[in-house]
Amino acid sequence: MAEGIMKKFYGTGTYVQSAGVKGDMDIDGFAISVCEELGVELSRHQSRGFEELHEYGDHLSSFDLIVALTPTSKAQAEALTRVFHLDVEYWPIDDPAGLGENRNQKLDAYRHSRDQIVNRLIARWGPPRDGV
Repeated sequence: MAEGIMKKFYGTGTYVQSAGVKGDMDIDGFAISVCEELGVELSRHQSRGFEELHEYGDHLSSFDLIVALTPTSKAQAEALTRVFHLDVEYWPIDDPAGLGENRNQKLDAYRHSRDQIVNRLIARWGPPRDGV
């Protein structure tokens, strides 16, 4: 969600790639749905892990900032970047996976996490450029 929202809000002026602790995971349908509410298309997004970034032509040393959304990704990012000059920020975003007992509750949990991401992005980089 974070990569898609960042690209929607701030366009191509900033290069952004998402990576997680685990790659090769399908994008969650609830994440796709709640991001569509903001006009963010995720259905074609490919999930990848840190180790896969290099395979796609991105090396960690080419980034200025890593934003970690979970304690595990923060620890892995700090371990992988200890020899590079880049910043790691930790944004504790609630993990919506597994929350809620019905579709509406699950969507609400994903909206909550999406909105946490939106608020963090705006606090860090200002209002969206396209007026979203």
